[in-house]
Amino acid sequence: QVQLVESGGGLVQAGGSLRLSCAASGGTFSRSAMAWFRQAPGKEREFIASITWRSNTTYYKDSVKGRFTMSRDNAKNTVYLQMNSLKPEDTAVYYCNFAPPRSSLWGQGTQVTVSS
Repeated sequence: QVQLVESGGGLVQAGGSLRLSCAASGGTFSRSAMAWFRQAPGKEREFIASITWRSNTTYYKDSVKGRFTMSRDNAKNTVYLQMNSLKPEDTAVYYCNFAPPRSSLWGQGTQVTVSS
């Protein structure tokens, strides 16, 4: 059973950058589309970005277009989310999962906090 582990979150000032990573263990996602999601306090989890398994197509939530970039390294079983020009409204716990997501694979996520 594959497990997904997110890392790279932290506290950053508005306008700063972070790079999140999501590594798969116990399996591979090299032939699957993957996605990033986030959940802010008091809100539902929402889609942020996705990438096809060959990395030839990415999709983004409108509010992060031009600021976030999703990529993947299939040889390392890892996907990334480069986040630039961060805003306080980006504060949330960030999760990765397959696209579409598999309910049994939600991990602990990684906390991103953007201060104003």
